[in-house]
Amino acid sequence: MNELVTGDAVVLGLQPARLPSRALAIAIDLAVLLTVFVLFSIGLAVATVTLDEAATAAIAVATFLLVLVGGPVAVETLSHGRSLGKLACGLRVVRDDGGPIRFRHALVRGAMGLVEILGTFGVVGSIASLVSARGRRLGDVFAGTLVVRERVPAGRALAVPPPPPWLVGRFGQLDLSGVPDGLWLAIRQYLTRMNQLDATVRGSMAERLATDLVARTGVPVPAGVPAAAYLAAVVNERQTRDVRRMAAAAGRAGRTGAPDAWPAPVPSPVFVKPVTAAPVPVKGEHSGGWAIEVRPGEAAAPPPAAGGEDMGRPGPQAPTGFAPPA
Repeated sequence: MNELVTGDAVVLGLQPARLPSRALAIAIDLAVLLTVFVLFSIGLAVATVTLDEAATAAIAVATFLLVLVGGPVAVETLSHGRSLGKLACGLRVVRDDGGPIRFRHALVRGAMGLVEILGTFGVVGSIASLVSARGRRLGDVFAGTLVVRERVPAGRALAVPPPPPWLVGRFGQLDLSGVPDGLWLAIRQYLTRMNQLDATVRGSMAERLATDLVARTGVPVPAGVPAAAYLAAVVNERQTRDVRRMAAAAGRAGRTGAPDAWPAPVPSPVFVKPVTAAPVPVKGEHSGGWAIEVRPGEAAAPPPAAGGEDMGRPGPQAPTGFAPPA
């Protein structure tokens, strides 16, 4: 079995991690933990040199449990299943239903890891992972978790079907900040594979996911909207917001270092040249032997007045950039 399936037979498309990648991730985590443990031990040995043997032994045991057990539990809880080794190998710990793990899951995995990994040098954990169909060790079985691969080939990703046209943009005011990543993952995987499910299972799963989404957003499903169409429309709205956010960020980055304002457009020049024809009289004066030459495609401008501007006649208006009212 290569994909995660929920109790409703919905394929979530998560690839369970196998023993080699998990072993490499655990080796990286153990190297980091042992380094921290040795440094802590050296520091405590110097600080507790005046204490008796019983106090020193108690401090050593507490340090061992704090670093080698409490450390992995805290890291997996805060990072939602991504330790340093798993992050390097592209792995993640999730629940059986594909959602992010919590403290109780990390605590059970850490306590069992103390026995099957540290206590037996990984022998029990390796055997359990080889026997399990999804590569789970005993800690995963008792905690109800699964280690999956986050880095999958791009060609295997399936596109989410678009919503009906009459629902596009209808949920623009919906608050999606309270929807967790696990629920988004379940909705996306359901939409990409809903056509492969039985009609009854497909309908019940859509209703359950829609109910969970309504509980997170606080807005009920509009009357007459099918649950699957509602899910597709909300996912489409989230993708639209992500695209707008990335476009805005790219626009801000592209404008970095640009001038504050664009220079004003330079008007097309009007060229003049002397002529040998008789001067053109203007208000009793003549133009001094100059005439206007207008290039093809340009509008003719009035000749300059030698005796000054005619104040009784308004001159040409500069363009304002706004169209006149109809």
